[in-house]
Amino acid sequence: MLVAAAQLPGVRIHRESYLRSAFAKSCAPDQVEEAVRTSPSAAGIDASLIEKAASDSIRFETAKVSTLSAAAGLPGGIGIAAAVPADLAQYLAHMMRIAQKLAYLYGWPELFEGSGDDLDDGTHNILMLFFGVMFGTQVANAAVASVAKMIAEQAVRQLPKQALTKGAIYPLVKQVASLLGTQMTKQIFARGVGKVIPVIGAAVEGGITLATFPPMCKRLRVHLRGLDLGAARVA
Repeated sequence: MLVAAAQLPGVRIHRESYLRSAFAKSCAPDQVEEAVRTSPSAAGIDASLIEKAASDSIRFETAKVSTLSAAAGLPGGIGIAAAVPADLAQYLAHMMRIAQKLAYLYGWPELFEGSGDDLDDGTHNILMLFFGVMFGTQVANAAVASVAKMIAEQAVRQLPKQALTKGAIYPLVKQVASLLGTQMTKQIFARGVGKVIPVIGAAVEGGITLATFPPMCKRLRVHLRGLDLGAARVA
């Protein structure tokens, strides 16, 4: 499902473009470019501006995914089998979008390779760990902290793809994936029940999204802010 969600238009957030747009109105051009080259924190951007950018991004993605969820809640009865997977893919797509945005605000390198939007194994696995943090999985918290430490020790920062796909982190990725499978099953059931009654289902869908999406974003935000790769960066 994660791979399918990654293929939806606009899922990839390009780090450089996002950081420029996030701080263009509040910071000097040279400071913005330094944030792109290093990180917002390392560029000396005030913490309040970084937090504002994080809050704005969470509100934006929440509004988008809530609207889509409410629309997907309309089919009722016979449409449930088709609507739930499509709705879940959209939900995952917005989880991927906010995970990337928060990662870039708090000093992480580009998560996708090259200019394409393909989801390679390393990117897939770090996003899986981010999702684990969003769902409150302690194993994911520890794994993301370990990945952050590996990145901080690099001269040229990039995702430690080897560790994420074959090395020390990979067993943790598999464990998180298994735990997330249970969480996702519960969420699919909750969202599917709301689709049985048209119109009311739309309200249920939008309400479930508003109740679940922002808290998940907050968990990831708090965890990444605590790691703050940007603050540790020596350019």
